[in-house]
Amino acid sequence: MIVRRVSAAPRILALLMLIAILVLGGLLWFDYLGITDTRQLLKPVLSLVGIESPQKVANLEDSALLERQRFEKRSSELELWEQELERREQKIESREAELDQMLEDLKEREEALKNREKSFNERANMYENRKANLEQNAEYLIGMPPEDAVNILKEMDDQDVIDTMRTAQRLAEEAGEVSIVSYWLSLMPSERAATIQRKMTDKPGS
Repeated sequence: MIVRRVSAAPRILALLMLIAILVLGGLLWFDYLGITDTRQLLKPVLSLVGIESPQKVANLEDSALLERQRFEKRSSELELWEQELERREQKIESREAELDQMLEDLKEREEALKNREKSFNERANMYENRKANLEQNAEYLIGMPPEDAVNILKEMDDQDVIDTMRTAQRLAEEAGEVSIVSYWLSLMPSERAATIQRKMTDKPGS
């Protein structure tokens, strides 16, 4: 039996083709996984066998995605800015309400002060008028006969009698004269004189 030997050249060629197929397959697999861009590397070879590399649209997708991300970012920033504006507007409205309340309180206080001042002036005017009237009546009574003056005093109520007598006594002291008040009291009925003297003692001064 004769055994025919196969030359080494075909075997080497077969191994090289196998290696090339394995390398090509590996590159295509890496291209599929997105690790390498094998189609661009093999584009001249693929063109020779009539295989055209497909046009990639990844750039368009990436551009649209980037634009969408920018839009979402701007929208988020605008939303945060609107929220901040709303918070500031609420603070301003709250501050305006506080200022309005403070202004209202100030107006009420000013009105109260005006009323108090008006009341004080009215009371002061009443006091001055009463003081002037008492001085005029006291001078009038001092200038008439004591009996006639006492008759007039007896027709007045106790407080008016007390105020008139005190005014007459003050006028006498200011003029350096002797007061006629004690003489008026001596001419009045004893009970009435005692009552007036007691009240003048209980509330001294005019």
